[in-house]
Amino acid sequence: MAVFRVLLLLWLLLPLLGQAQRATPPAAKGSPIKLLTAGELVGGDFEGVKIRKLITNVSFQQDDVFLYCDSAYQYLERNQVEAFSNVRVVQSDTMTITGDHGFYDGAQRTARMTGNVVMRDPRMTLTTPSLDYDLNRKTASYTETGHLTDPQNTLDSQQGFYDTNTKVFVFKQNVHLVTPDSELNNDTLRYNTVSKIAYFNGPTRIKGKQGNLYAEGGNYNTKTRVSDFKRNAKIDTPNYLLGGDQLVYDEVKQYGVARGHVSLTSKKDNLVLRGDAGKYWRALGRTKLYGGRPVVRNIGSQKDTLYMAADTLISVEARPGQTTTRTILYAYPKVQIFRGNLQGICDSLTYDRQDSIIYLNRDPVLWQAKNQLTADSIQIRSKRGKVDEMRLYSNAFAVNQDTLLNFNQTKGRNMMAYFRDNKMRRVDVLGNAESIFYALDGDTVTTGMNRVLSANMRLLFLDSKLNKISVLSNPEAKFIPPHELKPDDERLKGYQWRAKERPTRRQVLGKQFDDRPKKKVVKKKVVKKKTTSATKRTTKPKAKTTSTKPAAPAKSAKPATKPVISAPAKPAAAAAPARR
Repeated sequence: MAVFRVLLLLWLLLPLLGQAQRATPPAAKGSPIKLLTAGELVGGDFEGVKIRKLITNVSFQQDDVFLYCDSAYQYLERNQVEAFSNVRVVQSDTMTITGDHGFYDGAQRTARMTGNVVMRDPRMTLTTPSLDYDLNRKTASYTETGHLTDPQNTLDSQQGFYDTNTKVFVFKQNVHLVTPDSELNNDTLRYNTVSKIAYFNGPTRIKGKQGNLYAEGGNYNTKTRVSDFKRNAKIDTPNYLLGGDQLVYDEVKQYGVARGHVSLTSKKDNLVLRGDAGKYWRALGRTKLYGGRPVVRNIGSQKDTLYMAADTLISVEARPGQTTTRTILYAYPKVQIFRGNLQGICDSLTYDRQDSIIYLNRDPVLWQAKNQLTADSIQIRSKRGKVDEMRLYSNAFAVNQDTLLNFNQTKGRNMMAYFRDNKMRRVDVLGNAESIFYALDGDTVTTGMNRVLSANMRLLFLDSKLNKISVLSNPEAKFIPPHELKPDDERLKGYQWRAKERPTRRQVLGKQFDDRPKKKVVKKKVVKKKTTSATKRTTKPKAKTTSTKPAAPAKSAKPATKPVISAPAKPAAAAAPARR
């Protein structure tokens, strides 16, 4: 009975199944490939397959596609053609593919060409050993190296994909683009044959007549020669290395704009400029950095590096082909300097890199060890990467703090400070010299204060500490004991101790530009000892013992040391140096 019910149910469902089958559309197929011409036709069945063998001047058509060859096999049931010798596929009179051998699938509307394949459209020519072309999507691809040429450029790659609708090529592996002015190398490149713009992702190098470009993302317009580089972008010229997170460079105008972690390295003198944003005029030899307190790093030696920070930095170099232009660095405003035990501030600064002279203007202050120097303007002169001389012009003032925190002070019209191994060894005060300094007994007790007036004066230092004062002409000296000192006696007119403004290395470099190697923190593993109830013991604390050794004898006090005042038999007037 159950079997009868199943058979009855199937009998009722058969008409519905038949309708469903009739409703299902057949598999989509392309229109039949039409034979247009042939010198000779041979038909027959080969292994149950109907084949036409066509010889001499063979041509076919399917919609907007034409196929030409010397001979061919046409598979009627499959709607396919296999073509031999001088094969040519033409679509809409805009795209042509030629090769030695071709296989055309009319159902899928795809063509595969092999042997000396050449693909042409109005904008480019592609040659490759083999090519697959989709006539519906109008896309082509190759995997056995390809060589593309257009009126301006050539391009080679291992693999490629071309969309004839958008006129965009995608190249992969060993991509090499050659333009009239540059060469580009990378592994992935997208190239628009209409706009002539190359888009890349991954390490890319462009070698040009004016320098080399590198980036890991961006685009390059081969027509206008404008680069828009991103991620670790760099311009490498014989004299400079300019880099940043983003870099836009116009090779025609020789102008570039960089943003994010911008750095400019001068290869001649190891000068490095860093900032958040920058502009580069190659034709003028000028670079401007600003944003985020740009920093200058000059590697004079490994142990004595000069750091400089300001709101704006401008570097001027000799123009290409010129040697008369001086290399100068401008910094303004709010300038800070840090170099070993020398620090300084001012509002504007000029650094003549050719003569190694730094000009500090508008309220400059310099600190060296426990010495402070101020004037209306100051010059720092270096030799062989070390500070050699400082010149203080107008209202020169020097302050030295001794071991008892007294402030020895010297002022005059101009000053000349001389250094040896970056340590102050002598200061000449030229014109209206005035000084006060404290006499100490063993660096522990102040025994009085000397006040000296003279036309000129010389201060000698030992280990950056005031050691001797020589009065050169017309001296007036006065010694004041401690109990007679008054507050007005302890300060020269114009005195200011500005130690709070003294910049630190971190303040000058900033956190984002600190190049010191980070210390690795090694975490110590704590090993816990396992104890059992059987091994636990109670221990009494040990009694503390006191030492019975006698105390070490106190060191003997240093003998009284006072700066020596000396005057020559005949006063000698010292002329102030001419301003530069």
